[in-house]
Amino acid sequence: MKMLFLIAGLLGQGLAIAQTNEEQQVDLSYTYAELRYVDVDENGGDGFRLNGSFDLENNWLIVGGVTALGFNNNVDVTVVELGAGYVWQFTKDFDIVSTLRFVKSDVDNPGGGSDDSGFGFSAGVRGLLAPQFEIRGSINHINLDDSDTYLELQGDYYFTERFSAGATLEFAGDTDIFTIGASWFF
Repeated sequence: MKMLFLIAGLLGQGLAIAQTNEEQQVDLSYTYAELRYVDVDENGGDGFRLNGSFDLENNWLIVGGVTALGFNNNVDVTVVELGAGYVWQFTKDFDIVSTLRFVKSDVDNPGGGSDDSGFGFSAGVRGLLAPQFEIRGSINHINLDDSDTYLELQGDYYFTERFSAGATLEFAGDTDIFTIGASWFF
């Protein structure tokens, strides 16, 4: 939890520098890199997530990410995802987004470890609630050793057209995940 406050403080400093006085409409971009601190409520886990997306034009995109988590019981989890997605423009300010990803997980613990691979699917909406405030909501399904379906809600504030920061909540069965981080758009 101390790490969460440290990252929030550092983000606050960077955001104050990046903030502009003009409020302007942001265009939704699908070419970005995102770095997030991840806090898992189960077994005291935390770590980092690096996500990215690249717009291929014609509404198609490539998506990927790496998540590295450590838990209090000496268990480390690394998840790598790579896939593709499609974007439908629903209204001027909201898109419907779906992705299909190959997912590989690696779990290391004192008694050994295990690897697993499978697929992940996401479907949701992404849009601007206000000129500089983006919201996302999606239903995600991941099929690894045990399948899981979870709800993800995210809000980001755009300090410039190329920089935003915000928080995410993921609700998955008995596990809730909170993230805080920033996105850089290209």
